[in-house]
Amino acid sequence: MKQFNLKALLVATTLTAILASCSKDKTPTPEIPAAERAGIYVLNEGGFRSNNSTLTYYDFASKAIIPNIFSVTNAGAELGDTGNDVQVYGSKMYIVVNYSSTIEVVNPKTAKSIKQIELRDAGVGRQPRIIVFNKNKAFISTYDGKVAVLDTASLAVEKFINVGRNPEQMVIANGKLYVANSGGLDSFTAIGPDKTVSVIDLATLTETKKIEVGLNPINIAADAYGDVYVISYGTDYPAKPVLTIINNSTDVVKSSASIDAGYAADFVVNGDLAYYITDAGKVKVYDVKTDVVSKENFISDGTALVLPYALAIDSTTGELFVTDAVSYGSNGALYAFDKTGKKEYSFTVGINPGSIAFVNK
Repeated sequence: MKQFNLKALLVATTLTAILASCSKDKTPTPEIPAAERAGIYVLNEGGFRSNNSTLTYYDFASKAIIPNIFSVTNAGAELGDTGNDVQVYGSKMYIVVNYSSTIEVVNPKTAKSIKQIELRDAGVGRQPRIIVFNKNKAFISTYDGKVAVLDTASLAVEKFINVGRNPEQMVIANGKLYVANSGGLDSFTAIGPDKTVSVIDLATLTETKKIEVGLNPINIAADAYGDVYVISYGTDYPAKPVLTIINNSTDVVKSSASIDAGYAADFVVNGDLAYYITDAGKVKVYDVKTDVVSKENFISDGTALVLPYALAIDSTTGELFVTDAVSYGSNGALYAFDKTGKKEYSFTVGINPGSIAFVNK
C-alpha cells in the first residue's frame, strides 16, 4: 500500500472492484503522426511533509540521467512538498505539488521555470492533485472540493468549479470532464468517503450531474468505445477494489465488479488495452473492447518489482514504463519494458516516483 497522502490519497483506505464483459463499437479516431521522443521525466513525490519532491530526467539519446533537474536548472530552487502529477501540454510542462499547493509551469525541454502558480483560499492551501487539458484550458482537481480552470496562455486561474469531496483523478470524454470524488480525508470519520463521479460540461464549465460509484473513487480513465472506467477503493483495503464502467453517452453505470488493482494503481488505456498494477507486483493487461483481462502479467521475462508504484505507456513504441518505490523511504527505480514485456533497462530515481511524462524532440 502506498505511503500516507502520496499519489493515491492522504489517507490509506481500500477497495472492492469490477470487471464486466460486452461487445463495443469503436469510435473512429484520426491518425496522428508519431512523435519522436527526446526523453522521460519522473516526478518523485518524496515524503509527505518532508519538502523533498524531485524531478528526474532521462535522455533517450545520450542515456544521461539528471536526478534533480528542476533544482539544477533553477539555481537550487526546490519543487516543494509532495509532487503529485506531471504532464506535458503544448510548449509547457505542468508539475502539481500537492501539499505545497503550487503548480510549477516549466519548459519541458529544459525544466526551466516559467511560472509558479499558488492555489490557496484565504491563505489556506487547496492541495491540488491532478491536471488534465482541453483546448486552451487546464483543469486541476483540488482537495477542497473544486476543479480549478487555468488558461494555458495567460496561466491565470479563471474560475473554480464545485465538485465532490477530495477530488482525485479526472478524464475527458465525449465533451465532458469526469472527476473522481474520493472523500478520502473522511474515510475514517463518521462521514465516510465520497462515492461519486462529477460530470462537467466542457462547453459551459459547469457540473451537470453526479454519478454514484463505489466508495472512495480515485482512478479514472476512458477508452475509444464510449466507456469511462472508475476504480474505487472502499474503506477496507486490501480487500478488492471496485471497477465501475460508465457509458459516456448516457452517463449511466453499465457494470460494477471487483478488480485486483493495487492501491491507487493507475488504469492506463492505450488503444484497445489498459494496464494496471496489482498488489502482487504484476502489471495486468485488460482488453477494453471485450472487458476481460487478456494477460495476467505484461512483464514476460521474470523481472521482479518490489513495490510497483506508477506506470505509463509510450503509445509511439508500445514500451511500458513502471516505477518501483522500493521502500517508500529510499530512492526508487524506473524500469522500461519493450512491447513484448521484456526489460530494456532501469535506473535510479527519487523517493516515491509517482508520475511519468514523456517529452518530444
